Amino acid sequence: MKPLIFGIAGGTGSGKSTVARKVAESLGDASVAFIEMDSYYRDFSHLSRHELHHHVNWDHPDAFDVVLLASHLGALARGEAIEVPVYEFATHSRSVQVRRVEPADVVVIDGILLLADERLRTVCDVKVYVDADPDIRLIRRIRRDMESRGRSLDSVLDQYLSTVQPMHLQFVEPSKRYADVIVPRGGSNTIAIEMLVAKIQRRLATRAAAAHSGAQL
Repeated sequence: MKPLIFGIAGGTGSGKSTVARKVAESLGDASVAFIEMDSYYRDFSHLSRHELHHHVNWDHPDAFDVVLLASHLGALARGEAIEVPVYEFATHSRSVQVRRVEPADVVVIDGILLLADERLRTVCDVKVYVDADPDIRLIRRIRRDMESRGRSLDSVLDQYLSTVQPMHLQFVEPSKRYADVIVPRGGSNTIAIEMLVAKIQRRLATRAAAAHSGAQL
């Protein structure tokens, strides 16, 4: 049976990863494959630190290897395992290691620009946009980058003002119109998450019934 591909988009710090995790945890017996679009950043290890800072826009669609991501989602849709890149944010490069992801009943993928690219949108059976106030997103971004990526406050704010905010307005926010469901308040919106889980469970039940009926013919 073809897996249900569940795409979750939203701005940086919106809580989309939290929503994705809570949805996956609530699916009970269904097997779930989890993928992050951030794993598909291009390898920029050949660039100097100056070039990385001044010439790479991490929030632009061109920063991602969308071709590889789309091919991996297609492989999972065909019931094939994939090898997801492991991205090293400290060096802006792909590790020699990969993460093997087996086929599953549900594929959950999240990323800021997931709905901004038609190739990725068309693969997703359910498209969700997680919304949050800009000040909340900025605070979460500062905490994440300083605590887990060793960034200084000045560098985080400089990047936010120079690329993150402009790219959000140009690409991320407009992609909201492609969503089937918009979730305000991110991972704290338990009602919305329960509705998403119920929707996925109904889809799975319908597909299972259709597959069983086809097998009997």
